[in-house]
Amino acid sequence: MALERHAPAIPAARGRLTADAPLAPLVWFKAGGAAEWLFEPADAEDLARFLAALDPEVPVMALGLGSNLIVRDGGVPGVVVRLGKSFQGVVRVGERGLSCGGGAPGILVASVARDSGLGGLEFLRGIPGTVGGFVRMNGGAYGREVADILVAADIVLRSGARRTLDRDALGFSYRHSTLPADAIVVGATFEGVPADPAAIQAEMDRIGAAREESQPLRTRTGGSTFRNPPGLKAWELIDRAGCRGLRRGGARVSEKHANFLINDGAATAADIEALGEEVRRRVREATGVELVWEIARVGVPG
Repeated sequence: MALERHAPAIPAARGRLTADAPLAPLVWFKAGGAAEWLFEPADAEDLARFLAALDPEVPVMALGLGSNLIVRDGGVPGVVVRLGKSFQGVVRVGERGLSCGGGAPGILVASVARDSGLGGLEFLRGIPGTVGGFVRMNGGAYGREVADILVAADIVLRSGARRTLDRDALGFSYRHSTLPADAIVVGATFEGVPADPAAIQAEMDRIGAAREESQPLRTRTGGSTFRNPPGLKAWELIDRAGCRGLRRGGARVSEKHANFLINDGAATAADIEALGEEVRRRVREATGVELVWEIARVGVPG
């Protein structure tokens, strides 16, 4: 299917605008099509002005580090917004707070928290994404989640309006928030607890070692594929259905961790998504459980 072009003019901006921008190099799976437009705003005000001037019929989505994402082979219509270096700052505020840009990676937030003697944010070391992404999906790992530490999030709505929302306004549940799909998180404030930096580092090291031991980190993968059903583990259900090592085209289920899909080098996005759907079908038939995608799938088929 060809990518539908959007006739309305794209407004000028201070940041970088690229037409027909390949997205495969920007996502962990290293597969998929192009963005009709890729916009890397200069700052939050640039983003707000751009969205306010952009025809409201043009779809908009945000792209972080490209984990937890399948970009379909036909590409993404409209505008994909990628937050660059100006959105990656992390600074201490007050006694227990960290003010973070929406493009800051989790490991950077955890490291600044350590250097500031703030505990409780170590789990961000184990989330392969940016502040904007893990606030949107209430990302979590190792018994903690964003809802435990978030004070407020700064967002830009599709209209260009800027808002600051406190934690309760985000409607957090397991791997979910009620943020509109086209709202973009440009910053967040987190709160930690005073702790010894050495103890924080030890916990970060423990998390890093646990990930290295259990997850296929040095492969083309999107991260955890399916949400854990209540009281269950997705990987155990996938194993029970006999899917470990299952292949479709150039994609396979990881032998190291069955809730990870891998691009062996030549997989299309269609291969990866079809493999995931086959895993869901086999798990449903074997266990009666309907697995829910944790990885977002965006764009149009090729």
